[in-house]
Amino acid sequence: MRKFIRYSLLVFVLFISVNSWGDTPKSLWQKFNPQRFQAEMEQYITTQAMLTPEESAKFFPVYRELMQKQRAIFEEMHSYYYTDLSNGRACMHAVQRMDALDLQMKKLQQIYHNKFLKILPAKKVFLVIRAEEKFHRQAFKRMAEDKKN
Repeated sequence: MRKFIRYSLLVFVLFISVNSWGDTPKSLWQKFNPQRFQAEMEQYITTQAMLTPEESAKFFPVYRELMQKQRAIFEEMHSYYYTDLSNGRACMHAVQRMDALDLQMKKLQQIYHNKFLKILPAKKVFLVIRAEEKFHRQAFKRMAEDKKN
């Protein structure tokens, strides 16, 4: 009988622990909605860069194309964070590949900035770039504050 009580208590404590441990990341993950994030970012950029509806209609498909390509590069970069630190050769490869990906990212930005300049005046392209950076800074601040709460 004693074993049964101990076993029941252990199962109960484990169930409570796993259940409460799983709630925080899950609830934080459920709060993030990629479509909503993109819509908010596009609205913010439209407002900050003073884009007309016609400019927005031409600009955002190209912008989304850039975001999709950048996301692929970021995902590859992120994979190198799991490099075996005890393997010098793997670390060297990770450093070199991440450097190459950084250069690839900059080249991609340059290509798309030139595409943007064919769609929008230079002033608005500059405002778009600034607005995007500001939006991401604000989003990271909000996420950090949400994580604290």
